[in-house]
Amino acid sequence: MTQTHKRTLLLTLDAFETLFHPRPSVPEQYASAAHHFGLPKTAITAERVLSAFKPVFKAQSQARPNYGRDDVIRGSYGGPRQWWGEIIRGTFSRVLSEQYQHSNTTVDGNNNNSNSRRQIDLPDGLVGYLLDRFASKEGYALYDDVGPFFSHIRAVKENGDRLGPFERVVVGVVSNSDDRVPAVLKSLGLRVGDCRADEGVDSMRLSGFEERSSSGVTEGSGMNNGVSDIDLVITSYEAGVEKPSPRIFEVARRQAKALVRADDPGDWTCVHVGDDLEKDYRAATGAGWHGYFLARGDEARSGDADNVIRSLVDLIPLLEACH
Repeated sequence: MTQTHKRTLLLTLDAFETLFHPRPSVPEQYASAAHHFGLPKTAITAERVLSAFKPVFKAQSQARPNYGRDDVIRGSYGGPRQWWGEIIRGTFSRVLSEQYQHSNTTVDGNNNNSNSRRQIDLPDGLVGYLLDRFASKEGYALYDDVGPFFSHIRAVKENGDRLGPFERVVVGVVSNSDDRVPAVLKSLGLRVGDCRADEGVDSMRLSGFEERSSSGVTEGSGMNNGVSDIDLVITSYEAGVEKPSPRIFEVARRQAKALVRADDPGDWTCVHVGDDLEKDYRAATGAGWHGYFLARGDEARSGDADNVIRSLVDLIPLLEACH
């Protein structure tokens, strides 16, 4: 008798600007928090925060790539909380320094460089407040199509139904981000499983937002104790590599297979969906996966993408029609 294997769909999604988005915008939230902690509204505006944030973020990303992961492993850095804390301090210091410099120039007609580079002391609690805000639903909202999409997928999984040709569906998130993502998704009301990246034992001991006692995933675990909307979350911080590298997709596939039983290879179809043409669509197809470009908003440009959707709900009939 010929042994048949289940046909499995591994569907991964980007997180930021695919599943959730800042609400209101990041600069607006920074400015509002600053005003709440007593910084002057005349100096701190959303426009000035945005102008300052961009170069600070770029410099930090170049100095400590992937949230300082390599330095964390060496024991010389505190991880994402320190990384983002330095960005918050750098952003506000830049805004306030520029305003201080502008005020001095206006008053005495001179630009005193020594004063323009002075250390800025931020109010106690401001940095921690923003760190906590952007690690929960306080800073974000789900897109309108996310709820209906997961309701459909959840029903398929709970009822043991097929999704088109697929007898089993594993849903994951693959994101160029730190380990706040699971907490944000849970806070927004989604059910998130415990499976994470496994790029070396050290990656499970990284300092971060999420506390985990396990150094990996137990084979066959996580799929039976209730149905998760998202079975696994693979972040670049924990995986040690960012999209568009194919390695992060390899990590996702390996972890998904471990999650549902390593001894049942079956027939796997891997699909990734995201809003970034390079880091999601082209990265997925370059890794040998099926890619879908999610064009959020009227200004989204799909370039040469063959598979373009404008809502996650539109993805369901496409998956059902797979051969």
